[in-house]
Amino acid sequence: MKRKNLFAIAVLMVAITNSFAQLPPVFGPEYNGFAQKDELTRVYLSPVKVIWSSDTTGALVKNSQVLLSSGNSQSDMSRTTRFCSLTNSESDTSSILLDYGKELHGGLQLVMGGSSRREPSLVRIRFGESVGEANSNTYNSDWLMGFSTDDHAKRDIIMEIPRSGMIEIGNTGFRFVRIDLLQPGTTINLKEARAILRYRDIPYLGSFSSSNPRLDSIWITGAYTTHLNMQEYLWDGIKRDRLVWLGDFHPELKTINAVFGYNEVVPKSLDLACEQYPLPQWMNGMSSYSMWYLIIHHDWFMQNGDRDFLEEHRDYIVGLIDLIDSRISIDGTETLSPFRFLDWPSTPNTEGVEAGYRALLTWALRDAEFLCEVLGETRSVRVAADAVRKMNEKIMPHNQLKQAAALMAVAGILDPVVASKEVIAVDGARRFSTFYGLYMIDALSLAGMQDEALPIVSDYWGGMLDMGATTFWEDFNIEWMENSARIDQLTPVGMNDIHGDFGDYCYPSFRHSLCHGWSSGVTAWLTENVLGIRVVEPGCKTVEVRPFLGELEWVEGSYPTPHGVIQIRHWKTGDGEIRTEINAPDGIKVIERK
Repeated sequence: MKRKNLFAIAVLMVAITNSFAQLPPVFGPEYNGFAQKDELTRVYLSPVKVIWSSDTTGALVKNSQVLLSSGNSQSDMSRTTRFCSLTNSESDTSSILLDYGKELHGGLQLVMGGSSRREPSLVRIRFGESVGEANSNTYNSDWLMGFSTDDHAKRDIIMEIPRSGMIEIGNTGFRFVRIDLLQPGTTINLKEARAILRYRDIPYLGSFSSSNPRLDSIWITGAYTTHLNMQEYLWDGIKRDRLVWLGDFHPELKTINAVFGYNEVVPKSLDLACEQYPLPQWMNGMSSYSMWYLIIHHDWFMQNGDRDFLEEHRDYIVGLIDLIDSRISIDGTETLSPFRFLDWPSTPNTEGVEAGYRALLTWALRDAEFLCEVLGETRSVRVAADAVRKMNEKIMPHNQLKQAAALMAVAGILDPVVASKEVIAVDGARRFSTFYGLYMIDALSLAGMQDEALPIVSDYWGGMLDMGATTFWEDFNIEWMENSARIDQLTPVGMNDIHGDFGDYCYPSFRHSLCHGWSSGVTAWLTENVLGIRVVEPGCKTVEVRPFLGELEWVEGSYPTPHGVIQIRHWKTGDGEIRTEINAPDGIKVIERK
């Protein structure tokens, strides 16, 4: 047997071994195939701050700072061990609110010492992405302002905890935890209250660093937002909906390409989506999300050049093109679906949504045409090209909707300069959205208006950082910042709670997700448009480097490819000239442009 074949078999065996748990010998062969190894990593993190406690006298809540120490997950009964004690009289409720410093996905591990009672003690555990949410009450019969929900993940839990033991609680997205002792006339002793961070332990191969620390913070925050959503599958949000949504997927994919390079969560999630929504269904029940499926395949293939994976989706791609074409008339009228969804903030502008929807369809069909050329599907190439021609017979006006103008510019049916000056750049970051903000700043770049885009990036995504964000949110309006408290502080009287007092549509108040992957696209944008690297040949065989420094003195970073990591540095000389250094792996052609 050839050495190459032996190596391939060895790699396959390692992959099979890694996917299944190695059980103790007591488990016989009948368990084969039923035990799955957790592909994610668990790390325990102590809180970094006690935000608040119900007792300021030290009589009912004692030694809360103990919980900030490192732990070992082991209860003990030593008289020298210091504990955080919570004591209830017959009428009081002792409470403590902890801050873990960063948004996390996972749960809480409580390690207890002794208690004043032999029986378990009743506590209430509330997880929150903000201080306000951790302090809020749950209402699950409707979505109401001022309340949180347990949709998709339980975040408000009343349960008994043992004495002198350990228990793990919850599986959700959070940064803050509030613990209330509910048992009257009881004292409990907490040794540890550590967060359980559950994540993919993967390297950040891409990087971005510049003379503007605010841009650097925006880049890494977007990267971390998507990283947290790379669970068993690629989710939209770690608190909710914890589902594979194909629209949310595209900005996340762009971020994954720029930060992590190839990761199995992408093909695995696309496979799942096709299983869940076989043709002639639309992805996630929305025709626009089936369009994103085609765009995602295009961008994934350009990054990785994975022809085998594209082949696996050949039938779905071809079938989807035929389904779409069957709903487009010769005059450009289309009847794909009565539900025309772009993003939530654009919903009231029905005329603008119609224009943007049609532009998204044109973009998707052009990408589909390219995919079919790669696959050798000549009939489908003609079908997709003809569908684009028919769509161009009927161009709708953007109706001053930034989302629509951006898609029209990206799809090539509206001059990016016109789109930017008429709509997108007007009022700066106002009327931006976390999902479609990526395509708005993409359109500004296509118009050569990076000077206008960078302040918007700083104001919009940076605005979330100013309000305490450590991941980017499902929605955000810069108007919300006026007279609002940060998410990491108790809201003073007379100020707004930026989490609880805002939100709309399906995410009012504390239901609003503060770690949503569709908001991360700014990370990819900074890599592509400031660091200046773009893939121009599938598999990163050829890349173009065209930096934009604007007021920056320097920028440096890296970009992952199937051939290895590209390292890039740009800096200004004393006379304002931009110099560039590029270190690219073998097998990559680099085209430098000024």
